[in-house]
Amino acid sequence: MSLVRLDIKGISYSQTQNGAYALILNEQEGNKQLPIVIGAFEAQSIAIALEKDIKPPRPLTHDLFKNFSERFEINIKQVIIHKLVDGVFYSSLISERQGVEETIDARTSDAIALALRFDAPIFTYQNILDKAGIYLNAEPKSAKEQREEADTILDSVMPDEPLSSSSSSDYSNLSLKELNKMLDQAVSKEDYEQAALLRDEISKRN
Repeated sequence: MSLVRLDIKGISYSQTQNGAYALILNEQEGNKQLPIVIGAFEAQSIAIALEKDIKPPRPLTHDLFKNFSERFEINIKQVIIHKLVDGVFYSSLISERQGVEETIDARTSDAIALALRFDAPIFTYQNILDKAGIYLNAEPKSAKEQREEADTILDSVMPDEPLSSSSSSDYSNLSLKELNKMLDQAVSKEDYEQAALLRDEISKRN
């Protein structure tokens, strides 16, 4: 089976299903996108790795794993999303130490969070992309259209019962100065879920 290279487009947060996040992966040489439902913690970790200007004062779990691996000269070479069963994606970390490769089972969200930190490529098999991939219009969208697209994606991949989590605050009435101040406070308190939401709101306005 042929492998397909994927890039990370971003993370969508549902405005209608509290606590629901979808990681959107793009087919590198094609028009399909692969949405994967992930938890809030993993969404925070991936968002922080994507947003270089958010610097946690202490290492997160995935940062600790990277520091540990580097200390013992272990490198993550690539991530492969190799199986899809009942809506659940299964992934493998292809690691290397002193020229010896090992394959390690991992949750897809964890695998991608680590791939970002090791600058490792992400792959899936063509049959998985054919089965779970969707086509989305690649033209630029307004903030409202992006939120509607996020809800559409999440509705298509989420189970009937939404994930439970505290609802996000409405930041639309705050100024950029207030948002940036709140972002700094959230990072200092290690509240990365709020930091990711604040960063999303700031990005929409820039």
